[in-house]
Amino acid sequence: MLTILGFAMIATFLVLIMTKKMSPIAALVLIPALFCVAVGQGAQLGDYVIEGVGNLAPTAAMLMFAIVYFGVMIDVGLFDPIVRGILKFCQADPMRIVVGTAVLAAIVSLDGDGSTTFMITVSAMYPLYKRLKMSLVVMTGVAATANGVMNTLPWGGPTARAATALKLDASEIFVPMIPALAMGLLAVFVLAYVLGIRERKRLGMLTLDEALAREPEQETVSAGTGGTGGKDRLRKGAAASASAGGTGTGSGASAGSTENEDEDDDAFQGLDPNRPTLRPKLYWFNAGLTAALLTAMIMELLPIPVLFLLGAALALTVNFPHMPDQRARIAAHADNVLNVSGMVFAAAVFTGVLTGTGMVEHMADWVVGTVPEAMGPHMAIVTGLLSLPLTYFMSNDGFYFGVLPVLAEAGAAHGVSPVEIARASLAGQALHMSSPLVPAVYVLVGMAKVEFGDHTRFTVKWAVLTSLVVLAAGILFGIM
Repeated sequence: MLTILGFAMIATFLVLIMTKKMSPIAALVLIPALFCVAVGQGAQLGDYVIEGVGNLAPTAAMLMFAIVYFGVMIDVGLFDPIVRGILKFCQADPMRIVVGTAVLAAIVSLDGDGSTTFMITVSAMYPLYKRLKMSLVVMTGVAATANGVMNTLPWGGPTARAATALKLDASEIFVPMIPALAMGLLAVFVLAYVLGIRERKRLGMLTLDEALAREPEQETVSAGTGGTGGKDRLRKGAAASASAGGTGTGSGASAGSTENEDEDDDAFQGLDPNRPTLRPKLYWFNAGLTAALLTAMIMELLPIPVLFLLGAALALTVNFPHMPDQRARIAAHADNVLNVSGMVFAAAVFTGVLTGTGMVEHMADWVVGTVPEAMGPHMAIVTGLLSLPLTYFMSNDGFYFGVLPVLAEAGAAHGVSPVEIARASLAGQALHMSSPLVPAVYVLVGMAKVEFGDHTRFTVKWAVLTSLVVLAAGILFGIM
C-alpha cells in the first residue's frame, strides 16, 4: 500500500505543477500532508516535517547566502566582462548563444555546486535571451542538463555518495567513467547546437548592434520549436512572481509602453557601464575572493553554508562599507532569497513525509524486487536504467544510501563488482538536476523567470536522452 501511495503522491505532485493547477510551494506542502493523513500517520506529520527541515536547513542557508554573495558580485560588475565576451562571441546568433550557455554552464560546474553554476550562467546569459526574445526554457534546459553531467565530479556529490555507500575510492569510480561522461557532455553540446538552430530559424540572425537596438517586446518562455504558440511573459509581469517556481504568468502592458522599455533596460543593465553599484577599483579583490571561495568549496576547508556566509559578509562589507548601501543590496536580492529558501523548506515537507512514512523504502524494495532473476548478470545496466527514475523521484541521499547498496548486493550475487554498479549509478544525474527535489533547480527557474512546469516539460526528454547516452557509452567502452 505504501508503495502505491508513494508513487501516487509523486504523480499527483508532478501532474498538478505541470498542468499549473498549483504552485510548486503549495504542492510541495499540501500534497504530502494529505497523503500522510491518508496512510494513517497524520499524527506524525509534525515530526516528519521537522526532520525534513533539519536535513535541508544547511542547504537553505547555503542558498540564502550564495544568492546574496553572487548577487553582490553581479551588482559590482564581476561578471560584466563575461557577458561582454559572450556577446562578442555570439554576435546575436541564437545558435551560438545556446551553445555558449552549455559551455558556460559546463565550465562553471567545475566548482561542484549547482546553485553557483545556475546563478552565474543565468546572470550572464539572461540579458541575451531577453533582448533577442529567445526561449528561456532552452536556457534553463541546456544549463540544467550540462550541470547534471558535470555534477558527477568527485567533489560534486553523487560520486562521493556512491563511494561512501559501497566503501570504494571515489577516483576508482570516476576516472574510468571520464570517456562516458565526455560523450554525455558532447551530447549536451550537440543538443545545444540543434536547439540553437531551431531558435535561429524562428528568430533569424541579427548583428550585435541590431540586437541591442531592438524594440522591447514581450519575451517568450516557450520551447523554440519554430512556432509562436508559447506563453509570453514580461520581465516583471510576474512581479513579483520571481518565485522560484515561477507561478505567475502576467501578460502585462503593451510591448511598446514606456514602462516596458524601462523594465527592459533594467533587465539588460548587466552591461550598463554607469550603474551606481559598480566597483571597478575592487574588481580584482572580488575576483580573488570568488576564486578563493570556490577553491575552499572544492577542497572542503569548511562547510559550504559557512563559506558562503563568510563570503557574503566580507563582500558586503568591502564593496559597500556604509550601512544604508548594505541594506539596499540585501533588499535588492531579498525576493530571490525568500522564494528560494521558502521552496527548499517546502521541499522538506515532501521529502520528510516520503521518508518518514516509509514510502521511499517500500518503493525502492518494490523496484528492486521487479528486476527479473535473469537480469542478474546485467545488474550494472539495470542500475543505470533505474538511476534515471529513482534519482528523479528521490534525493541523491535516498538513492545512494538506500537503494544502491541493495542493487550492489544483488549484482555481487551474480558476479558484478560493486564498482561497476557505482559507475552505472551516475548515469541518471543529467535528469536528476531537474528533479523537483533538487533545491538548485529552483534557483535556475527563479532567476530565469521560468515556470517550473514549463522547465520540466521541456527538459525531461532531453535529460533522459543525455543520461542514456552516458549509459550507452559506458557499456560501449566496457566501463560497466
